[in-house]
Amino acid sequence: MISDSQFQNELHLIIENAIREDVGAGDYSSLACIPFDAQGKAKLLVKENGIIAGVAFAKMIFNFVDPNLKVTSYIDDGMPVNYGDIVFHVEGSSQSILKSERVVLNAMQRMSAIATKTSKYVNLLEGTNTKILDTRKTTPGFRAPEKWAVKIGGGENHRFALYDMIMLKDNHNDYAGGITNAIAKTKQYLKDNGLDLKIIVEARNLDEVREILQNDGVYRILIDNFNFDDTTKAVQLIGNKCLTESSGNINEATIKRYADCGVNFISSGALTHSVCNMDLSLKAF
Repeated sequence: MISDSQFQNELHLIIENAIREDVGAGDYSSLACIPFDAQGKAKLLVKENGIIAGVAFAKMIFNFVDPNLKVTSYIDDGMPVNYGDIVFHVEGSSQSILKSERVVLNAMQRMSAIATKTSKYVNLLEGTNTKILDTRKTTPGFRAPEKWAVKIGGGENHRFALYDMIMLKDNHNDYAGGITNAIAKTKQYLKDNGLDLKIIVEARNLDEVREILQNDGVYRILIDNFNFDDTTKAVQLIGNKCLTESSGNINEATIKRYADCGVNFISSGALTHSVCNMDLSLKAF
């Protein structure tokens, strides 16, 4: 996984670009009618039940826009919220609050939706030894906050990007001339380039599981689009030789049954690509 410093740098770049995109040459609406020295207060109002996420990120956004803005939070990231709750107050320059408003709301609405869905999946897995993972199926340019939201919701992060873990999927294996060739070439590449990266290999059927097991150095086998019976058989074949991960069209109705097959992880792109933003508002008072 990427380092904390790399992650913080990603967040900074996202904030910088979001403000550039939204403010551009200036917030002319505010500049036109709000005095430069006007001071104000606003509250983050919850309009839908769920799990709140993005409070810490919102503070980073406010600080980027204006370090003199003061944020007083009443509900922390990862806590359940109900309609009518107030998450935080922000006070200071009225122009700065208005300049920050849309970026804060866009981020928190998306992050809270992801945390809420993740928390639901985590609850469905209660009583099993299976953990829920996100994927790279994220919003372009907004990956770091979305993966942060998964953690806030109780899930775990898969690889952050293409550079922090090896994942040999079906296309890689086919292009490389088969699974065994792909693994061998990958291990040699890592050695030649002094890279220490974990290797995950995707299996499309039980025969491919058996082939993967003939190779050393595989960290986890991705059991992709298997039915329940074959997933159980795959887990039994793999045993303690490496970790297991199920993926492929797993939803709220099926996730518990896949966990009961004994897999270590279930990865779900739906955590980030299929959520409806939580309804939040930033209101002056």
